[in-house]
Amino acid sequence: MDIQKIQNAKTKYIGKNIKYFETIDSTQTEAKRNINQYENGTIIIADIQTQGKGTHGRVWHTKSNNIAMTIILKPKMKLEQLEGFTTAIAENIQKAIKDLYNVNLEIKLPNDLLLNEKKICGILTETTTIKDDVKEIFIGIGFNVNESKFNENISNIATSLYNETKQEYNVEDIICKIIENIENEIESRIN
Repeated sequence: MDIQKIQNAKTKYIGKNIKYFETIDSTQTEAKRNINQYENGTIIIADIQTQGKGTHGRVWHTKSNNIAMTIILKPKMKLEQLEGFTTAIAENIQKAIKDLYNVNLEIKLPNDLLLNEKKICGILTETTTIKDDVKEIFIGIGFNVNESKFNENISNIATSLYNETKQEYNVEDIICKIIENIENEIESRIN
């Protein structure tokens, strides 16, 4: 993983600090358990994730050369300003892949992206609040980029960019485009 390349994305704060793990239980769990160590815009990223969190408590396994990350935001905003935020993140990921590779992902509301009717990306957005004030936002993104093999129990419902196009993709390019889009999204909601 080329951390420097991600830090050089066209962002003001998202991705300027990155905590990288070769293997971790879950980037989302790490972000929450050590939140006081991480500043606004920090990304927790791992090559391999063994206990990744999906929706409804499902596990999201990640092997290397894919995307397993959690973006930590500590914005000064009200909870109501986050209305539809997860869907907006999905739209921003969809736009990133369209802009980079001219591949059209479908959004399965509220937090999945599909390619050829199979799941390729999942988003888990969690927030902590004090009354109506947002304290922290944790944006977990699991994206099957270069995965070639899936377990039998999910092979008919999961896919990757590689499986659908037979091309290898640069994970760092995708991360850079996604975080640039997400920073623009959060800034538009704050201002």
